[in-house]
Amino acid sequence: MLPFSRVTVIGLGLIGSSILRAVRQHMPTVHLTAYDADPAVRARVIELNIADDVPDTAGASVIDADLVMLCVPVGAIGQAAEAIAHDLPAEAVVSDVGGAKLSVLEAMRAALPNALIVPGHPVAGTEHSGPDAGFATLFHGRWCILTPEEGAPEQAVERVKAFWEKLGSQVEIMTARHHDLVLAVTSHVPHLIAYSIVGTASDLEDVTQGEVIKYSAGGFRDFTRIAASDPTMWRDVFLNNKEAVLEILQRLTEDVTALQRAIRWGDGDTLFNLFTKTRAIRRSIIEQGQDDERPDFGRAHE
Repeated sequence: MLPFSRVTVIGLGLIGSSILRAVRQHMPTVHLTAYDADPAVRARVIELNIADDVPDTAGASVIDADLVMLCVPVGAIGQAAEAIAHDLPAEAVVSDVGGAKLSVLEAMRAALPNALIVPGHPVAGTEHSGPDAGFATLFHGRWCILTPEEGAPEQAVERVKAFWEKLGSQVEIMTARHHDLVLAVTSHVPHLIAYSIVGTASDLEDVTQGEVIKYSAGGFRDFTRIAASDPTMWRDVFLNNKEAVLEILQRLTEDVTALQRAIRWGDGDTLFNLFTKTRAIRRSIIEQGQDDERPDFGRAHE
């Protein structure tokens, strides 16, 4: 049995368009409605034929939905929720895909005080954006975290859980606050570091006469991939998860200072012990199927 029969996706970038494609593949009888505030994006989705209906307004897109998935940047969640408030069916479940959950839950609840809300975050993506960037297998084997409010109707949570499992995801349920702290460590601060390092390299490009780009080693290349992610999305993530990000940044600053001290005083044991510990973390990620174990991340070297 399908968890939902009529799904509306609002926001048709990488995640939203991937949801459309994934539902088409795994639940082909589900009726798909898609909406984006950008007319050009709506037109492109019609050309791609990845939705059954693409109305011109957000309100019209949710009139008969039983699941509404908000796939807009977290800073726009409140506005997107307000746009559907008067047309949302009372029995419809509203979810989202945002990378920060406390602020998103607050914004959705303020705009939709009586709605069935089950916030979510598929921990999956690429550095690309837009409706052409999506693909049906994006969520296969990846985690999707749900952060329902205390006392949320169990049936609504189970239906959203089943939806993501149908798309190939593994589902974990936790509080919004815990999610924001975990993701600050695993995603948000690493992105901030990547943006910082690539920005520093850009500033040095003239000084090094192009050698930063020319001699990019694997580590820097991977930083540039992360730093190529959607700027609007990541701006909003940092502004909407500031407490957790600042907490982890403070810890990181202290750890970097300790490394600086070890390098200055030739403390090789401290460096070696840290590097040994971090290798074990990498092996654990591969063992859990969250990355590729092939050398150089599976890059071709023909």
